[in-house]
Amino acid sequence: MAEEKENQEEQKEEKSSGGSNKLLLVVIIVLLLLLLIIGGLVAYFLLSGNDNPEDQPQEPKKIEKKHKVKEMTEIGPIYPLDQFIVNLVSNGASRYLKCKIDLELDSPELQQEVDKKLPAIRDAIIQILSSKTVEEIQTAKGKEKLKEEIKRKLNEMLTTGEIRNVYFTEFVIQ
Repeated sequence: MAEEKENQEEQKEEKSSGGSNKLLLVVIIVLLLLLLIIGGLVAYFLLSGNDNPEDQPQEPKKIEKKHKVKEMTEIGPIYPLDQFIVNLVSNGASRYLKCKIDLELDSPELQQEVDKKLPAIRDAIIQILSSKTVEEIQTAKGKEKLKEEIKRKLNEMLTTGEIRNVYFTEFVIQ
């Protein structure tokens, strides 16, 4: 009987320690699940970014880029002009601009009109280029303004079509 009591006590100890082991295992599993859920939520919020209305204007930019790519694939006829060398407006030192310009036409028919008016077109471009200072045309923004001014002035002279774009294929300031 003494042995039976010892066996019963050992079984009670095993049951009580086994029960606490199972409880500890359940607690660890629950904690791991909570950590996974919290980690997933944190990752979701960090990776999803802000959905503020301030971010919404980015979508039109993407559309503009696609539109620009489409425009670049639909380039019209190119009319190359001879090289221009002009004096720039400057205080004291002599400054020169050497550039080569290509015109993008909206239709092949416009090429005939440009051929006929070529001296007047070259004169208008020389007038525009020689009226600029180095500071005005040194920056990228200045070059864009110059392109727009040339395009606007030449389109005033043309009747059968228009110039879509002006390209500088060579641009050296000395």
